Amino acid sequence: MGMSGMTRRDVLAQAPKAAVAGALASGLVSGMSGQARAEADDSPLKSDRKIRVGIVGGGFGASFQWHEDPNCTVRAVSDLRPDRRDHLMKTYKCDKSYESLEKLILDKDIEAVAVFTGAPDHARHVLTVMNAGKHAISAVPACIQIEDAYKMKEMKEKTGLKYMMAETSYYRQNCIAARKLFQDGAFGELFYSEVEYYHPGIGAHKDGLSWWNGKKTWRYGLPPMFYPTHSTGLLIGVTGERLTDVSCLGWAPKDEIAWKDNVYNNPFGSCMALMKTDRGHMCRCGVFWDGTAHGERAQWFGTKLTYYMASSGGQPFALKGPGAPKWSDLPDFSYMLPKSMRHASGHGGSHTFLTHEFIAALVEDREPAVNLYEALAMTAPGLVAHQSALKGGEQLKVPSFDKA
Repeated sequence: MGMSGMTRRDVLAQAPKAAVAGALASGLVSGMSGQARAEADDSPLKSDRKIRVGIVGGGFGASFQWHEDPNCTVRAVSDLRPDRRDHLMKTYKCDKSYESLEKLILDKDIEAVAVFTGAPDHARHVLTVMNAGKHAISAVPACIQIEDAYKMKEMKEKTGLKYMMAETSYYRQNCIAARKLFQDGAFGELFYSEVEYYHPGIGAHKDGLSWWNGKKTWRYGLPPMFYPTHSTGLLIGVTGERLTDVSCLGWAPKDEIAWKDNVYNNPFGSCMALMKTDRGHMCRCGVFWDGTAHGERAQWFGTKLTYYMASSGGQPFALKGPGAPKWSDLPDFSYMLPKSMRHASGHGGSHTFLTHEFIAALVEDREPAVNLYEALAMTAPGLVAHQSALKGGEQLKVPSFDKA
């Protein structure tokens, strides 16, 4: 109790947007880390340490804000393509580049590496980085084979190094808000969720991301459930629970040209799964490459509160329930960032948060929010779901990769 007897939930329920942001910044929502500071603070971190990072991958890797974080300095960049190396150097104001990740990790001045290569290479590259004694952050997913998940867990526990997956859904503003409400107990029991990711055209014969210079990229024919974390992250990133059982169905497009001769032998363009959690809850989880829907969508159903995330389909942001906070809009969570990073960024504003969280974790010598265990909890259910779809929806167990 505080603020003249008001509970945290009272603050959330009654305050307007600006006041809610202030309440959150003051730590009146349970689960807030010690990093939370008042809006006026220049930076949540009170440290002069600068993490020396190397950036690998000049496509997606150039869309983050490493050069804006006061506790980070970009010492080198790398990409196989000279034009992308040049782009990285210009973006991050860095004058050193390497032709490959394998050469970059030999640089003794670099203590952490950001891996933004193709999805099939994430596990191999992260293992290479950590084997060289450096911390790692990678794009999603953490891996596309269960065998690699075991290898990543073994490497993490052998070296003690830190790994983070840059899962954008975790820091979308709706997800941050849902997480804060869950930590405060506002949902009651959150027993059912719907988490979905739509990206029409991925993997098809006319999709620009699936072809480069007339050749297929790794995205061509990619099984939807090999890319599950934008969906699963919207549950695991809110409650922390684990998905333990999955039954999945896949839909194969009639246009066989779109999926001909893909390296994954994948027949599916869209998949929908029903998953069970370790707390006995239900989750409907989908990834679609087909149709006309776009973006991420989530709905969280609790015994006291239901939260509807705004989506491209027209569903407005809404909180329903007798004790639902009277929010007309989402709180402003920018106080969590240094002032230099309080601006719009990629994937719903998540890129600045992901950038700063990785750096903050290294400065404070703690595990990042989406650490290896959370990353594999978000990734592995999709890999098992694909196997279920190939078996006509057979319910399968999801292995656990949590620390024993």
